[in-house]
Amino acid sequence: MGMTVGFDLDMTLIDPRPGMVAVMNALGAEAGLPLDGEQFASNLGPPLDQVLLEFGAPAARIPELVARFRELYPGIVVPATIALPGAHAALEAVRRAGGQTVVVTGKYGPNAALHVKALGLEVDVLVGELWAAGKAVALREHGAAAYAGDHLGDVRGALAAGITPIGVTTGPCSREDLAAAGAEVIFDSLEEFPGWFSSFGAL
Repeated sequence: MGMTVGFDLDMTLIDPRPGMVAVMNALGAEAGLPLDGEQFASNLGPPLDQVLLEFGAPAARIPELVARFRELYPGIVVPATIALPGAHAALEAVRRAGGQTVVVTGKYGPNAALHVKALGLEVDVLVGELWAAGKAVALREHGAAAYAGDHLGDVRGALAAGITPIGVTTGPCSREDLAAAGAEVIFDSLEEFPGWFSSFGAL
């Protein structure tokens, strides 16, 4: 059996920012709330309900807003999303070595699956709606040996699972912040992953 490696989705494998700006602004306009799409898209990672509360949305309206966001999402965000450099190659490197890939994301699972399908990302397992240390549940369940992500929450998830945390600076967190959080390996993009993995997989 080969090695299992976990990956985050937003700003690790994919760049959904233009669509995220549009969908959050559309939701705000529809709901009559000051939701800031630019700020949202610049800080992807935390759960949607937490983000909406921080924008000042009333707690009583959160379930309705989350449901509507998820309804609007497929038509706005999925068509505007691209794969980040190295995403396909990173997944292929694991597969070529006889391993498996598991994507663990805070995103709503069905919408995450739409991205995977639309961009032709060959993923073995997809688990949605897990954030930060909560990601350790899925990483342990699927026997991941390492987890790559762009956010400090991703590093915390890997550490909680007791596996190698890989940071990627394609998201909102700097190399210094990822290192301080405990990332053992840090890439500018996943284009660096195959070369590193060829050595890691041989250990």
